[in-house]
Amino acid sequence: MPAVTMPAHKKGDFLVDYEEKVFEDVKAAPGEKALVTFHTVAFEGSIGFVNLLQATRLKRKGFETSVLLYGPGVTLGVQRGFPKLGDEAFPGHQNFNNQLAKFMEEGGKVYACRFALQALYGHGDVSLIPGIKGINPLDVLDLILLHRRDNAFILDTWTL
Repeated sequence: MPAVTMPAHKKGDFLVDYEEKVFEDVKAAPGEKALVTFHTVAFEGSIGFVNLLQATRLKRKGFETSVLLYGPGVTLGVQRGFPKLGDEAFPGHQNFNNQLAKFMEEGGKVYACRFALQALYGHGDVSLIPGIKGINPLDVLDLILLHRRDNAFILDTWTL
């Protein structure tokens, strides 16, 4: 049987060189826009949260950044908590709410499709995190097309 001769990892060890940056740090040119779309269910995987972090990073890089929540993506934008709204029932329970609030505090815009909000999930505008703007379902495609027309960077978040 082979012998393991390496010492066990311990708290504080580095496993990778996390400071090495391979590519240039791209910043937005004046007026550049970005759109991050979400057609994913809250808590169904990491992609929703990771791309909220990406939206915040795009904003900090100087892009005029918007987030579009549509279909199951509207579930990222509803107020949650237990036993009361705002209460964290378990660690990470408020990740989406907190990240969206931070994104909006930094000047990001968030839009939620009212069709998905009401018809699919039984919520209304009052269920949304303050600052999120409910939009007509016909505005979903137009918001994407407006960003395309403006040569914006578009990051689509889907899960199947």
